[in-house]
Amino acid sequence: MNYAAQLDSAIDRLHEEGRYRTFIDIERHRGSFPHATWTRPDGTVQDVTVWCGNDYLGMGQHPVVLEAMHEAIDASGAGSGGTRNISGTTVYHKRLEAELADLHGKEAALLFTSAYIANDATLSTLPKLFPGLIIYSDALNHASMIEGIRRNGGAKRIFRHNDLAHLRELLEADDPKAPKLIAFESVYSMDGDFGPIEAICDLADEFGALTYIDEVHAVGMYGPRGAGIAEQDRLMHRIDMINGTLAKAYGVMGGYVAASHKMCDAIRSYAPGFIFTTSLPPAVAAGAAASVAFLKRAPELREQHQTQANILKTRLKGMGLPFIDHGSHIVPVIVGNPVHTKTLSDMLLYDFGIYVQPINFPTVPRGTERLRFTPSPVHGPDEMDKLVHALDVLWSHCALNRAELAG
Repeated sequence: MNYAAQLDSAIDRLHEEGRYRTFIDIERHRGSFPHATWTRPDGTVQDVTVWCGNDYLGMGQHPVVLEAMHEAIDASGAGSGGTRNISGTTVYHKRLEAELADLHGKEAALLFTSAYIANDATLSTLPKLFPGLIIYSDALNHASMIEGIRRNGGAKRIFRHNDLAHLRELLEADDPKAPKLIAFESVYSMDGDFGPIEAICDLADEFGALTYIDEVHAVGMYGPRGAGIAEQDRLMHRIDMINGTLAKAYGVMGGYVAASHKMCDAIRSYAPGFIFTTSLPPAVAAGAAASVAFLKRAPELREQHQTQANILKTRLKGMGLPFIDHGSHIVPVIVGNPVHTKTLSDMLLYDFGIYVQPINFPTVPRGTERLRFTPSPVHGPDEMDKLVHALDVLWSHCALNRAELAG
């Protein structure tokens, strides 16, 4: 086989379909989020405003977080020195896990290097703990959940997105004695809609199933202390396993699962994705713990976040732009064509200094390509005005008229 030619063919297909991913090299500036600088292909430097970041609350620049990280570096150095089992468990890791367990009202929490790994490692390990386990997975679950369920070798059932009748039908069709788990999300990241947590918990109780919820796009941002939608809806006690991230609202890095002591101990003992991975650097764990602790006491940031999202959606609605609004902080503007989406993204960047990455297949279904905006408390009135003006110009006067963009 001509391996080089095969690689060329694979990459060329992405270019032909208009969904080749281009990385934009930016440098964020502490103290001035969401502003950053971008080095253009010609080597010149341009100021940009980031509108697609996942540092939802700007905690990546918060003094409380940075101070904790500096202190940990000075005290412990850079890396952790090993896996959690072999010299890589420090006081910073234990402190963070205690903060997370307290956040979710669980007995314990288990820290991973990312929420992707936490989902993959946990969901792929559970059939080892519960032989014959059947996992019922929402059709729009994140790729990390899909991968973990696919790799576990056990039985799986895919129910239509948020379709409780279909989930019930699948549960009824299986052996009542078989162990079961329902895996779903609280906020789905691409459309910004919510999972029906209480109704799923009711079905889980009825059919004797465990519940596993991904709160990645909700932790830090919803609930009285930022524990997510399950806390907001007073349902945390009904969820067996909660997955979350430290890389979005908390502004650092890492992922975790919060559950009972026995569940966390079993996953810790059986999951290769935990056992054989070097643990997070102590400074990262320290910064994350400081961020989690701070946001437990900062409901005003969550309120500002929702206010900014509502302002943007109100203004987009007034312009007649095709966006999805399910009531969350995620604001997807639907373009519906990968080439047009990339062109719009480039124009916003080059002509207006606005950075929003195009979202194409396979992240979203074909025909639903979009620009996904993530407003935050650090996006002020000036940034909002400039974004709305740029979108108005591009939608109204550009060669890509509204009819083309819709198609």
